[in-house]
Order: sequence, then structure tokens, then C-alpha cells
Amino acid sequence: MKDRIVDKLRQYRDLSDAQLRELIKSPAHDEALMQAADAVRREWYGDKVYLRGLIEFTSYCKQNCLYCGLRAGNKRAQRYRLSEEEILACCEEGYRLGYRTFVLQGGEDPYYTDEMICGITAAIKERFPDCAVTLSIGEKPRESYERYYRAGADRYLLRHETADPVHYARLHPDNMSMENRRRCLRDLKEIGYQVGAGFMVGSPYQTTECLLADLRFLQELQPDMIGIGPFISHKETPFKDEKNGTAELTLRLLSILRLMFPYVLLPSTTALGTIHPSGRELGLKAGANVVMPNLSPVQVRDKYAIYDNKICTGEESAQCRGCLERRIESAGYRAVTDRGDVRRAKSAVKMEE
Repeated sequence: MKDRIVDKLRQYRDLSDAQLRELIKSPAHDEALMQAADAVRREWYGDKVYLRGLIEFTSYCKQNCLYCGLRAGNKRAQRYRLSEEEILACCEEGYRLGYRTFVLQGGEDPYYTDEMICGITAAIKERFPDCAVTLSIGEKPRESYERYYRAGADRYLLRHETADPVHYARLHPDNMSMENRRRCLRDLKEIGYQVGAGFMVGSPYQTTECLLADLRFLQELQPDMIGIGPFISHKETPFKDEKNGTAELTLRLLSILRLMFPYVLLPSTTALGTIHPSGRELGLKAGANVVMPNLSPVQVRDKYAIYDNKICTGEESAQCRGCLERRIESAGYRAVTDRGDVRRAKSAVKMEE
């Protein structure tokens, strides 16, 4: 049976606020959404699932976000830093395993100066010139982003977390602002990065109106990548007793995002795999086309604890590529390890009034 709202979203990549609210809130459209999202991702990317080698290189962070286990105020967090040599060793192993994108992710750690980040980036590009380097290291001045880009960084991930200013203030300390986060994302786009934004699903105080604001902000930004995942609490944060987000709503929003942004690179995240035993596979079926297995040294994986019970070994690890590929194939897709740059060849159809 045809679903008129889903069909309209697929055709025009947009809906009225009232129609988007209905899709966000109602499970009645879920089956049609997932089928349409899968069809669209196959139109743009076929059955390919891009694998990115994730290197979580520092668990230190100067910020104090209320939801994050790495927050500066968590005195029980296990802290570590990887040296340039250790990071390059991770890349060496990843390259041998076939990975052609490396994602350097960490807290906002002042120990890593711009000179160090540029040096690490340049060293990776020199040793592995056919690989893409993605940075995910938080809010920086524009000049820093420009330096990283000149050093060879190709992509930058910076989740906006929420586009509602009141909600943003309830999730972050007073020294952080939604305006600065948006400034960072604008700077990154203007400099020339492939830019990733995104948000938590089911975070404390989040409403349907917050999610609607997220979708509208993403329409304005037009990012190349969108990362979403369910909020999962951490026992050493102020939100330790808050209810977790759900796989159901996360999957629904993945499908909505695929239909609104058919070109986008859309990860099936570790958080989704943590909250549901088949979360990664379900995310792919809902329209996602990126998976980021962990290349970090085994001895530090459980220390990068943004939330509790994070999967960090076994089939989550980059070393178990065969296991991961079989799971992806069981969902009906094919794992590939090339750079997987964003595709923007097609234009949207103008929505009728």
C-alpha cells in the first residue's frame, strides 16, 4: 500500500512542519519509510557500505558537556593519549586490512596543539596518499581549521547535537553556545571540508520540536555527512539516571534523513549497535551506508567511554573485518573500503506549493 507522505518526502526531499512531525511521532509510516530509504540509498550508492577506520586518540577533554563520560568533571574517567607513532601504527594496521579512510576522533584536548594535529595529519597523508583523513576534535578557531585543511585533512565531523538553543543550553556548560557550534560548521564548509553534522536521538529534554529544528538546520547547512545515534547515559554524568534514546526512533530518523538528503554519507553508529544487538544491520536497512569499526589499540578501547556499555571489541573492531563483512552481507549489502567520497550529482525537485 502506498504511503502518500513518504512518497512526497521521497519525491521532493521536504515536507511541511506538520507532516514531518507526523513522521517523527508515528510508527505507522515506519515500514514505508524504511523501504523508501533503502531504495534511495541504492539509487545513489548501490549496495555499498563504506568502512572507516576509527582511531580514538585521546580521552581527555576540556569541556564539561552534561551527557558525556569524557567530560572534564568526570574524575573517574580513564584518560589516555596516543602518540603520533601510535596513531601511525593504527593507520598501518588499518591500511593492511584494506581501510582507505582514517577518522581521528578525540575530546577537546589542548595537549594536541595545532602543530601536532597538522604534523599527524601530514604524516598520514604522506605515508598513505590514497587515503582520506577525517578529523573529529571539536570546536576550534577558523584559523586552526584552515591549518588542518592545508596539512591534508579531507573531512571534519562536528555534531551540532541540537539546533534548539534552549535545549542546547540544557545539555552543555555555560561556556559553550549553539551559535559558536554553528559558526564552526559554517567555517568548515567555507574552507572546503566534507562536513559532518548530527544529533543525539532521545537526549534529555528533547521534544519533537527539537528534532524538527534539527532537520531544518540540516537543510540550511546541507552537510556531506550526518551522524545520529541514540542517547545512552553514563553513570558518571549529571544525566546518569536519564532514560536512554530508542533504536526505534533512531531508525525512523535515519530513514527520514536518507529521503531528505539522498546524497549524504550516513553512518550506522556504534551507539545504535550498543543499544540493540542488530542495531548496525537495522541502521543499514533504514538508509545508512557507513560503518566505522574501531582501529584504536585494544588496551584503550574501553577507556574511550562516552556512554556506558559501549561495544568496543569483537565484531566492532576493525581487525574483525571478516565478521563485520558477514554481518553487512547478512543485511543485504556489501562492505567496501575505498575512500567513499560524498556524491552530489543530482538536484532536488522543487516541492509544489
